[in-house]
Amino acid sequence: MARIIDLSVPLRNNSFDASPQEIVYYAHRERARIICKQHGIAPDDLYPDATAGGANEVLTLGSHAGTHVDAPYHYGAEVAGAVAKTIDQVPLEWCYGDGVLLDFADRPAGYVITAQDLQQALAKIGYALKPGDIVIIRTGAHERFERPDYFESQCGLGAEALEFLLDRGIRTVATDAYSLDTSIPHMIRALKAGEKERYFPVHFQVGRRREHIHAEKLGNLDKLPRPSGFKVAMFPVKIERGSGAWARVVAIFEDEP
Repeated sequence: MARIIDLSVPLRNNSFDASPQEIVYYAHRERARIICKQHGIAPDDLYPDATAGGANEVLTLGSHAGTHVDAPYHYGAEVAGAVAKTIDQVPLEWCYGDGVLLDFADRPAGYVITAQDLQQALAKIGYALKPGDIVIIRTGAHERFERPDYFESQCGLGAEALEFLLDRGIRTVATDAYSLDTSIPHMIRALKAGEKERYFPVHFQVGRRREHIHAEKLGNLDKLPRPSGFKVAMFPVKIERGSGAWARVVAIFEDEP
């Protein structure tokens, strides 16, 4: 059997994730009362007992809460003049491929990763990118997922870095941070200082020029035993006309028990 490593974070109440998420839990006995009320029967008449109601949950959350995939439509209504794909239109082939982990967890908060940084990281692990690879950027943000400084902590890609990846046939890039761009507070400060080009260049500049997808808020990247030689699966939930959707992202090591 293959070894599978979960690269996802959970949806939960009171998460430090800025994307709202609320879960209402219904235990078996509560569900039984709901069923009885709907069908006009007494709980004692249920078979086999009064707890015979399937447990259930009701979730209220945004489509970008927790580990999720951004569709091209998230970045803008059009990509290079063509209608942008929504999440239900994203080819599933983009969501499965050979993974390659590039580690930038040592970079400071607000750092913008360059194309040269990517080249050096690839040289360090001796890997040559090929079309269809899924590139995973580790920023170290996941280790702060339950801390108040989570949103101040990450580095992220710059526009030229993403262009570098797309030029090599990459369609899918993933990160353990809440954004593939650098820390939002750092970008906001730059925007207020008049540096408009530093505001979400990956999302709203490159994303509107060149078609690709992001997966964000991955976890457990430090658990990967090697930076390549594994598959990544990150199939998003099929939300009609959605700009993104939740995904259970996993790394698959086919040669390990």
